[in-house]
Amino acid sequence: MAMFGLLASGRLVQTNYEMVGEKQFLITIPDAHEINHVVVFLTGAVAFPDGYAGLVFLSVYFSWPDPSAPPNWQLLGIISNEKPSSIYKISSLRKNQEQPTLEQSGFLQFGQTKISHVAQIGISIEAIDVVQHQHQLLEAENSKNQTQFVEFAQKMLQSFLNYSLSFTISPTPNESYIPVKAVEDWYKNFERKLSLNPYFWKQL
Repeated sequence: MAMFGLLASGRLVQTNYEMVGEKQFLITIPDAHEINHVVVFLTGAVAFPDGYAGLVFLSVYFSWPDPSAPPNWQLLGIISNEKPSSIYKISSLRKNQEQPTLEQSGFLQFGQTKISHVAQIGISIEAIDVVQHQHQLLEAENSKNQTQFVEFAQKMLQSFLNYSLSFTISPTPNESYIPVKAVEDWYKNFERKLSLNPYFWKQL
């Protein structure tokens, strides 16, 4: 009987997880580029072994398809007896070279050594302290990314404001305009700098 289930948006439920290790399970998602969200859940058909309920969480990972490299696992979150299902937005996930792989984090690669051309969800049953540690790292990374995004938005808007206001035209005392060309020039200049150095805005 299936212990885990997977529901991809717009598709039927999948329960065909493959056991690839003593505590690891893997499922394949074909045509993953067409999917925005997935739900990972416990089916309830198989209970955790005695003494593990509430003590062991399930760490869920997502491997984005990459035709030129082995799977690069990214931590999505956790599920447990107390939290038997979770929904994850996967459409915005891409391979991140800076993020440590499972092997670097001390996890197995779910038995995978060959190149993966499809997305995969891996579930690793780990001790509660391990799961909590990984979850804390995930929350810290998400917080860092959110802070960086806000900083980028603020820097970009400040750059636009400073540049465009320098071209303000005031035909009358109560009216001010910014030429469209000034906005276009700022955009082209900002886009060019961003392509040369994605972090140039930190120096603004």
